[in-house]
Amino acid sequence: MYLKKIKLLREKISNSRDYPFSISSIKNLDELNLTKAVTFFVGENGSGKSTLLEGIADKCDFNVAGGGRSNIYDVHASQSALGDYLRLGWMPKIGNGFFLRAESFYQFASHLDQLKQDDPSYNYDRYGGRSLHEQSHGESFLSLFKNRFEGKALYLLDEPEAALSPARQLAFLRVIHDLATKNETQFIIATHSPILLGYPDADIYSFDEHHIDLIDYEMTDHYQITHYFLQNRERMLWELLKEET
Repeated sequence: MYLKKIKLLREKISNSRDYPFSISSIKNLDELNLTKAVTFFVGENGSGKSTLLEGIADKCDFNVAGGGRSNIYDVHASQSALGDYLRLGWMPKIGNGFFLRAESFYQFASHLDQLKQDDPSYNYDRYGGRSLHEQSHGESFLSLFKNRFEGKALYLLDEPEAALSPARQLAFLRVIHDLATKNETQFIIATHSPILLGYPDADIYSFDEHHIDLIDYEMTDHYQITHYFLQNRERMLWELLKEET
């Protein structure tokens, strides 16, 4: 465990109606304590989970377009609106880590190719030995996870399941397990995946009820909706798709 606490600096907020404080979960945030090696943020789109994760990445000096401290490149509109209003509590503080932003992963892969173009001696050893653009979307994500991720680091992942099939999500759970159980790696993951959320002994914070609450896996919408659908597929589809009279 490295990052222990996330605190909102309310005294710095001049207008609570401005974004991102117009998001209820962010506006009501006081202090969030992290006690597990793996923490999940869940909630509907727009609930604030990605906004908070991006703010943490900004305070860690990770590239908020995706990457670590050494990945310097620009993506339009890739900036944090929240970072300046957060204080992070560490024990101990570390600088090693990575911010995965699924929506700008293409630009991150292009950044690596530009490094290769600028310096032919640059290699892709930390990314599977070849350009991420030469791999399928799912392969490129797993190449990053298996080769770039290592101990004594903080990994902030925004919807890592975006490119992963169910089988590859299970493979990613093994990557998390192998790193987290060595007590050297911490993960904070924003996800919609009921598979990833099933990781044992993780904390799950829900952003859905206008504030941030610690909840059990079985209480997440992701589990309940998926479980109900699998148990009642025909009935649920009939209700969903029936014509209105």
